[in-house]
Amino acid sequence: MNQKPPSIASISLHFIFLLLTFLFPQVLSHKSDDHNYIVRFFDYRNAEVHRSYLEESLIFPTDTWRWIDRSNAAASFPTDFGLLEIGESHRTGVIAAIQELDRIRDVHVDSTYKRELFEADQDGGSQFKFGSERRPGKLFTRMSFEEEREEGGSEAVWSAYSNSSLSWKRKLMMQRSQVTSLFGAEQLWARGFTGSKVKMAIFDTGIRADHPHFRNIKERTNWTNEDTLNDNLGHGTFVAGVIAGQDTECLGFAPDTEIYAYRVFTDAQISYTSWFLDAFNYAIATEMDVLNLSIGGPDYLDLPFVEKVWELTANNIIMISAIGNDGPLYGTLNNPADQSDVIGVGGIDYNNHIASFSSRGMTTWELPHGYGRVKPDVVAYSREIVGSKISTGCKTLSGTSVASPVVAGAVCLLVSVIPEKQRKLILNPASMKQALVEGATKLAGPNMFEQGAGRLNLWDSYLFLKTYQPRATLFPSILDFTDCPYTWPFCRQPLYAGAMPVIFNTTILNGMGVVGYVEEPPTWHPSDDMGNLLNIRFSYSSVIWPWTGYLALHMQIKDEGSQFEGIIEGNITVKVYSPGEAGAHKSSVCVLQLKLKIIPSPPRARRILWDQFHNIKYPPGYIPRDSLDVHNDLLDWHGDHLHTNFHILYNMLRDAGYYIEMLGSPLTCFDATQYGTLLMVDLEEEYFPEEIAKLRDDVVNKGLGLAVFAEWYHTDTMVKMTFFDENTRSWWTPITGGANVPAINGLLGTFGIALGGKVLNGDFSMNGEHSHYASGTDIVRFPAGGFLHAFEFQDDSEGGSTQGTLQTSSSMKLFSILGLAKVGRGRVSVYGDSNCLDSSHMVTNCYWLLRKILDFTTRNIRDPVLFAETARIKSPLENSTLLPSRRTDVNFSIYSGVIGKDLVCQKDTRFKVWETKGHDFDVQVVGGRNRKLPGYSIPDVEIGTKLNDTLTRQDIGLDNKNEVRRLSGGTLRDNTDFLGLLHSEEVDVPFILISQWIIPLSIGAFCLLIFFSWRMQQKRRRRKKGSVSTRLANLA
Repeated sequence: MNQKPPSIASISLHFIFLLLTFLFPQVLSHKSDDHNYIVRFFDYRNAEVHRSYLEESLIFPTDTWRWIDRSNAAASFPTDFGLLEIGESHRTGVIAAIQELDRIRDVHVDSTYKRELFEADQDGGSQFKFGSERRPGKLFTRMSFEEEREEGGSEAVWSAYSNSSLSWKRKLMMQRSQVTSLFGAEQLWARGFTGSKVKMAIFDTGIRADHPHFRNIKERTNWTNEDTLNDNLGHGTFVAGVIAGQDTECLGFAPDTEIYAYRVFTDAQISYTSWFLDAFNYAIATEMDVLNLSIGGPDYLDLPFVEKVWELTANNIIMISAIGNDGPLYGTLNNPADQSDVIGVGGIDYNNHIASFSSRGMTTWELPHGYGRVKPDVVAYSREIVGSKISTGCKTLSGTSVASPVVAGAVCLLVSVIPEKQRKLILNPASMKQALVEGATKLAGPNMFEQGAGRLNLWDSYLFLKTYQPRATLFPSILDFTDCPYTWPFCRQPLYAGAMPVIFNTTILNGMGVVGYVEEPPTWHPSDDMGNLLNIRFSYSSVIWPWTGYLALHMQIKDEGSQFEGIIEGNITVKVYSPGEAGAHKSSVCVLQLKLKIIPSPPRARRILWDQFHNIKYPPGYIPRDSLDVHNDLLDWHGDHLHTNFHILYNMLRDAGYYIEMLGSPLTCFDATQYGTLLMVDLEEEYFPEEIAKLRDDVVNKGLGLAVFAEWYHTDTMVKMTFFDENTRSWWTPITGGANVPAINGLLGTFGIALGGKVLNGDFSMNGEHSHYASGTDIVRFPAGGFLHAFEFQDDSEGGSTQGTLQTSSSMKLFSILGLAKVGRGRVSVYGDSNCLDSSHMVTNCYWLLRKILDFTTRNIRDPVLFAETARIKSPLENSTLLPSRRTDVNFSIYSGVIGKDLVCQKDTRFKVWETKGHDFDVQVVGGRNRKLPGYSIPDVEIGTKLNDTLTRQDIGLDNKNEVRRLSGGTLRDNTDFLGLLHSEEVDVPFILISQWIIPLSIGAFCLLIFFSWRMQQKRRRRKKGSVSTRLANLA
């Protein structure tokens, strides 16, 4: 066996960590149980071969790590990963040594996933109960939902640990239409299509072998640490019933489908990444046709999970997954349903309205420089769906985890339409998605980020497949600015000259092969000469894998169209090809139809620029929620985008006559003379020195208005929110507060403005308008002559926060929260809370206040209440001792797009500044380019992949030389280091201290030891030489 000998670096690491263990036992003490880690290899081999390789290659003794045997159905097949238990004291050294080995791809913590019971409230909204041990890692869709209401109004609630609901009336079930009838499954049954010889993998809670509702249970496998194959919760049985049940009261879509039940969740609704990876590998090895996964979560950066899904679909397994139950909030799409190679399913009710619990909003992978893709792909009925109970009988459940098996059952039925010998030649994840989205019925009310292509239409999808020839298509294939509300938000705001590019992201569906390429650059074909006013650039997948890619349009109107008003029409064509056998290529031309509304350029006072670049979201970092009063959502994960959780604000601004553009690049990348106001809301990012200097010049000399809405920042509260997460088995600590107030203060400091470190809560009113202040901060510095408004609030920072539960205090004090000032030619407004603009957890909105602020910042219109003489301050407000400081125990550079990064204008900016530093570099940069931020230093080298870049399969190493190795069989393999984007866990405070101070000192000590050893050897040589000379003299 060829193996790499231990390197000097690995030997040094071993010595250093042994030294650290001796010198600093209190720091490296065993704080918790040993961690399990997933070690991924580049190739598939038997587990024992991988184990022997590690035992022979690692210099660390085996008492510091242990190979964990996995006794499951996949054990007899080759695998690409191993599970290791690594002791706390040598954990970092062992991991570093493993990652140096030739055959190792990467190492990840074996995360635990937990699904919570869910019930919809009376309004249909979701209510999640988060206890003090709730993890901030990958959250899964809740498994169970409310049952139907009885005639008397009481609601029948299903118990997860019982085979019956607490209240039930059979006659109501008999009156309800079967979901199969609503989609016309009988039409396909009548033609003899019943899902025969289709292998359906159901990843859930298992099923009982003797269940009377199923005629074709082929295999049951258990991937958990519980010794049972049975379903003791009822969710897996229900899902299987919707897909393949044969009971007349709760019919499934494809009763002859072969059921393969994968029990991946325990009775306590717990699962591990390693369980999923083994189960996915087994599904690949046993050649499943369709896989349903009625789960999801916000962590699309869980690399082992995401990449294994790519590999699964690359092996021609059609995956269907629920889009999530985090509605009606926007920006709440769940993974893996948000992946382009997966069929993501949303939910509707029987009135064809989007179900309130159904997640919605574009994908957020692409932010801040790009724009999200359209999801879900299709929607299906998801309220009070009838399915099978654990042992016998039927019941109803609701949720997108119920809509997902509805579509999965329909897919099984559609697969059986194609003769068995031709299925693998025609059907694949792309062709099936083509059939679903092109056959779907577009609903009249919802927009495309709520309904996708529309409601599942089984018959039209069947007709599509009957004559299907493999080809590539685009989804969506039409962008029509006149089709409102479906094309919201594009239909809400026309294009005009001088604006930031409008980005539209469409998905390439390649039914010709798992690997494809764009053969020729996309081309714009206008329908008339007016179409030449459109300046359009494209970005697209260099490799289309697996089965899907992206095509992004960056659209500007040329300057000569500044006075044009009308419609521009045309289409975009892009030629896609896939490698065939014997060098023959299969090619197809995709067409995207455009119908764009154009208006003359609006005046500066009506144009607002939204700062997207300085928002950081989860994942990858622990970004805490903005309102600490909200206990049902730990994380700020909704994107903080005008088209996600600020979508109501976007509509309000458009209704008020404003035109809003977005900037996903640094502040140097826009021309301030074009905008009335720069709107900065809920900002977590740092700032380049050039940004600070340019913004001051923009405001003082160019008359730009600046409106800032901040959030809480309190170091003690953040520290108390740190906790050990039992699911990822790692320490989680917020990397910032609701907003990064120290960074904001650096930006506003040039105007004499600063925010404090309070956590304020309470209600206030101005001129009859009532507002709620939710975990906002205060203003501690403001220039003389400005207008400052103060109100009485409860200061929750005095009590602190533990696990998100604020310690209440009865004291009410006066705090300044709103300031307005004229600075040079421009105007600045600062408000200490953004929750009143965020639709995620808003108590009351403050749109009334924002309108008055914009009147001031854009047009210098002064509201008599905001600018009452009693609010003017004659001398500067100076409370410098109250300025919050950055955390010294968090390496913010891991998550930042600024610290240690280059200032570059990306493709969301005007074409003329792409890949430059931007505008106005004649302004003086105070402090130099690489200033040192308080609390941590700027790294000397680039830290891997930019965290804010669009994450694509191409970003993680798919190149032309190795893409077909197992691409046709589905494996993505490359040794790309994401350095915190996808590979990291939150590090606890002691380890951060080790990494910043102790390790460098230990390296220095090691070097000193080598130096003293060398000196001792030199002295021995001199003594030896002297002794020999004496002997020779005596002999003479």
